[in-house]
Formats: sequence, C-alpha cells, structure tokens
Amino acid sequence: MMKVSRLYWIILILAVSCREPFEPEIEPTDEKVLVVEGYLDTEGIPSVLKLSYTRNINTEEGFVQTFPEANVFLESESGNQFSLTPLDSGRFEFAQDISEQENYRLRIFTNDGNSYSSDLLKPILTPEIIDVGFERNENGIEVYLTTKGDENADDFLWTYQETYAFRPKFPTAYRYDPDLKTVVLATEENQTSLCYRDQLSSDLILETSSRFEDQFVFRQSIAQIPTGDERLTVRYSILISQKALDKNASEFWEVMRKNTDDLGSIFSPLPSNIGGNIKNDQNPDAPVVGFVSLGTVKQERLWIDFRDVIPWSKLDVPEYFGCLVEPDTILIKDYEVAFKSGGYMPAVPIFCDTCYDPIGFQKAERRCVDCTLRGSNVKPDFWEE
Repeated sequence: MMKVSRLYWIILILAVSCREPFEPEIEPTDEKVLVVEGYLDTEGIPSVLKLSYTRNINTEEGFVQTFPEANVFLESESGNQFSLTPLDSGRFEFAQDISEQENYRLRIFTNDGNSYSSDLLKPILTPEIIDVGFERNENGIEVYLTTKGDENADDFLWTYQETYAFRPKFPTAYRYDPDLKTVVLATEENQTSLCYRDQLSSDLILETSSRFEDQFVFRQSIAQIPTGDERLTVRYSILISQKALDKNASEFWEVMRKNTDDLGSIFSPLPSNIGGNIKNDQNPDAPVVGFVSLGTVKQERLWIDFRDVIPWSKLDVPEYFGCLVEPDTILIKDYEVAFKSGGYMPAVPIFCDTCYDPIGFQKAERRCVDCTLRGSNVKPDFWEE
C-alpha cells in the first residue's frame, strides 16, 4: 500500500511539473489590434457593433480595456449609406430597416487615421424560433428553445438578455423623509421594496442544425438558473435572440467561444491571429480581429413567475450577508438621529394594540432595505405582471 501511494504522488508531481502556461504568439507590434464584433439586424431591431483593442496581458496596462473613437456606417453596393450611432465604450447601435436583396460593406474610420472595410456582406434570413420553454432539473431551472434550420441557415448563434424583479432582504413600505423629519409611507416613485435588474449574457451558444435529423434543433439549452437563485424569487424574463451565421462566421464565433471559456470573458485579451472578415484599408496585411454579420434576428421572450418554480428557497446574495434588524425600537422623537445620515432605514414598524400609525421602527442598514442600490424601482416598459 505504501509503494502504491508513493508511486501515485510521484506521478502527480511529474504531471503538474510538466504543464506549461499557454502563451499565444503575438508580435510586439500586434499588441494593440482592432477588434470588431457584431451582428447587425436588417429589419430595424436595435443591434450593437463593438469596437475595442486587444491587450497585452503580460503588462499592467494590459488589464485596461481601450476603445477607439470612430465613424461607422454600412454601405450598400448601390451606394446608399446607413450610419451607426455611437453609444459608449466602443459600442455603436444600428437600428434601420434595410433591403435583404442587396449586399453591403461595413466601413470604419477610426480617430487615429486608419480606415477598415468588411468583406461583402450578404444578409442571411434567420428562421423563426419555434418554441421557448423551461423545465426543472436537479440543478435548478433550464431555459431552452426549439428551432429548425434550412438550406440557407444551418449554423446558429444565440444570445440573451435577462430582466428580473427582486426584493431586498427586508422589504418595507416606509421611508424617512428628511424634509418632514419623520417616517412616511413610500410612494410608487420612491419605494425601495421592489426593483428590477437587467443583465446581458456574455455566453456564446452555437449549434449546427445539419447535425440533427431534418435540421430540427430540439430543446437547445440556453440558460441554467441554479436552485435558490434570486432571479426566480419574484418574476423573471429572458429575451432570446436567434441569429443565423454563414460558415465563416460560425468558425470565427467558435474560436471566440473557446477564448471565452479559456480566459473567462468575451472581452478578455485576444490572440491577434484569430482573423475575420475585416481588413485595414491602408495595409491589408495588418492584423484585425473581428467578424461582422448581417441578417434578420428572431427573438422570443419567456416569462417565469415564482409560482411556476415553487418550492424555491431563496439563497442570500453577497450584498445581504450579515444583514439583520436591530432589536431596539426607534421612537418618533429619535427618527432624525437614527435615519438622517441615510446609513440606516426604518425596516419593521412597531404598533401598539390600539394604534393606527406606528409608534416607532426597528432599523436595518440601508443596503439590506433599499433595493435601488442594486437595481431600478422603475418598471421596464415591456414588463408584464
């Protein structure tokens, strides 16, 4: 037994010692390479093109993401130009309904004097999403979709945006009014007991429909929500976008997906030899990382209510660790001293047997009571109850 144990540790040490960190071969001159990412919808659904620069992860500066200022537009073969609207952090929005019968090029003019052009882009017509749904499994809730490819749309990329309602650790209908120096009932505008959060997933979900019989992609997994996750404690919405890709785009996004898995984020430093369909106009041999696609985007929204997943024991989020309600009652005369600074809020009202209004409150830290520290108390325009 001793010999077997000793042999095991020797093999383990040798295996670990033989592993070398992977370092992609990037020339020093390639440390700041333009990265272009985007799928532009041709039917007017707002879509985003992202411009950034690669980073050298071996330097301290490499951890700072940089973005170019640029003028960006789509140009048809017939000469029409469709501008993209600059947003922030290298993002540009495209929201125009254009003809799918024409071919286009993306043009980028950066503030450092360089210009870039895409290969000729032929719009791809994406099939409709057949169905979206969810089911419970041993890990929580899985969101899925069903679709079908065709001769013009074989490869798919799915992205999604989540929105969910949530409550703080200690929801309360009251708030301290510094002008009146007392505690009052909160209005719809300043309530802190129900908020909403948005989060855009960076997951890259890819599939090829020809791998399946009749190109029927059945119950493709989109998202997994762990048991007890805050997202399903009130009401949850997920907007899924389906995008058909040509073969070159599919290969590019597969490389990006592997980079995401290895380095943790689609925005992580990228090796400059990924390539794509964008070229530098002044120097076609200069490295450019990126791929832009053009076509129709199909979307479906799924709603999940907390009643749909009961029982669902809510797990504490890190922001609420250590939250508790102070046991002492803060009387009316002490409201200003207790709540004026904003560090604490009235959490639990205290009534006497014959009182209509509270005679005081137990307090808790604001982070435990005020959901607007983590989200917005304004209901999204699309929200359904």
